[in-house]
Amino acid sequence: MLRFWQKFFAPKSGDDPGAAGERLAAAWLRRERGFAVVARNWRNPRDRRDELDLVCRDAEVLVFVEIKARAAGALVPGYHAIDRRKQEVLRRTIKAYLARLRERPTTFRFDVVEIILPGTGTAAAPEILHFENVPLFSKHFRS
Repeated sequence: MLRFWQKFFAPKSGDDPGAAGERLAAAWLRRERGFAVVARNWRNPRDRRDELDLVCRDAEVLVFVEIKARAAGALVPGYHAIDRRKQEVLRRTIKAYLARLRERPTTFRFDVVEIILPGTGTAAAPEILHFENVPLFSKHFRS
């Protein structure tokens, strides 16, 4: 029981894997794919729990990126960790983001970046998997 409460009240030591994964993904998308990062950790003003990890530009396309950092050998890969509940939250948050734009983009898409973190004590670099244009909205969706 004590360990349960410690994770909520213990001071943060170092960097958590999620934040490290987001930094790695943003740098990788800029360097390898030529994306421009528009926003990081954007939160819906109406519901602060709703968050977009990255909002990027890929030429003229607005790209919403969900980042999943996982330890090597994790039971559930990052791509599959985006279940129906998370998809609904992402849809709602993307709609809120689009509604706040003065000029709506003609095209947008949803990508997933999975960061596979090597085990502690290894000198291996993290593996980065980029899944482009992951289906999140129906083809008849209008922003």
